[in-house]
Amino acid sequence: MLQSLFFFTMVFSIYGVIEFYGWQAVKTAINPASVSTAKWIYWTITTVLLVMFVSYRPFLHKFLPKGITTAFGMFFVVLLLAKLIVVLFLLPEDIVRVFRFAIAKLSSAPPTAAGITRSQFLSRLAIVVAAVPAGSLVYGVIANAYNYTFRKVVIRFPNLPEAFNGYRIIQLSDIHSGSFNRTEPLIEAVNKINAMNADLILFTGDLVNNTSDEMEPYMHVFDKLRAKHGVISTTGNHDYGDYVEWDSPEAKIANFEKFKGIHKQLGWNLLMNQNVILEQGGEKIAIIGIENWGKGHFAKYGKLDEAYKGTENIPFKLLMSHDPSHWDAQVRPDYPDIDLTLSGHTHGFQFGIESKWLKWSPSQYVYKQWAGLYKEGRQFVYVNRGFGFLGYPGRVGILPEVTEITLLRG
Repeated sequence: MLQSLFFFTMVFSIYGVIEFYGWQAVKTAINPASVSTAKWIYWTITTVLLVMFVSYRPFLHKFLPKGITTAFGMFFVVLLLAKLIVVLFLLPEDIVRVFRFAIAKLSSAPPTAAGITRSQFLSRLAIVVAAVPAGSLVYGVIANAYNYTFRKVVIRFPNLPEAFNGYRIIQLSDIHSGSFNRTEPLIEAVNKINAMNADLILFTGDLVNNTSDEMEPYMHVFDKLRAKHGVISTTGNHDYGDYVEWDSPEAKIANFEKFKGIHKQLGWNLLMNQNVILEQGGEKIAIIGIENWGKGHFAKYGKLDEAYKGTENIPFKLLMSHDPSHWDAQVRPDYPDIDLTLSGHTHGFQFGIESKWLKWSPSQYVYKQWAGLYKEGRQFVYVNRGFGFLGYPGRVGILPEVTEITLLRG
């Protein structure tokens, strides 16, 4: 109890400091005649956004459309980030002021120069600098949330059966249907995927955010996905309802049973610590799908030993495992004959830089393999950047992804 009280006291104290400096920057930067009006506007917006943000999870989502609550949440986070940047500018100045005040008490202070003061300059500079990331985050919501990148990846394997040479797989991951507030771009993306006429579609987990009913408004979109050998799916950490306070254990179980039924209704083959053997031209490859297995605090539902059974003599093995941390932790050391692992989970943090010269994201400080193709020895892992989004309803630099992976022999 005391720990919780201390935690919330610290959080609200820090939040109070951020808001204080945010207002100080605005008040100092504008014309003194406009301060009274600006005060009402600033604190009204701040209060409304805070109330919306805090009350959304407990009850507000039951009464307001998801698009409205998402927009309010986004603006709250964006403005908070901007104010945090303002603090980084103005707090050091206030520390300097304390020393100046002490010195002034011991000596005669010089006359104040006319024109703009140092505080006004810093306040205006802080607002300008803070506007850059804030504007980027807003742009990421408006322009990039559904701005799908269709990537093409070619991987060569010496042990790939000749009958599967040129086999094309579409990987989707992290749909997070509970975050969507638009349908048209989803339909367009599915149509583009189907036009690629792939051999197989693999979905590597996180179909929903928390509950199975989040998928219901989009069933008519994703049940249209088509490939020659169908759609195979597996689970991610968000699919189990672990981040929801359920009324009873039975309610959580019922939600997950419904979730599994949704995969069946979509026509997807959900692999939960299981495998499928694909055969063509008299040759075989194995698709292995395990439940979520993640390092740290993420649940380890995956049982690779069970999923692997029956594939021992199959010459080529592809593993679907949602969390890429599984690759280094278990796949590579214990299953050296798993040729390719497909993962998602990281979203590339939905923020970063990807260019010809630089690839960076905060995600790389948490995950060694966080976006794209990686190789160790003869084994590969591909980490999909995700189809949807979670938390922040947009993308900056790291765009949503649909990946075509072509398997070649050689």
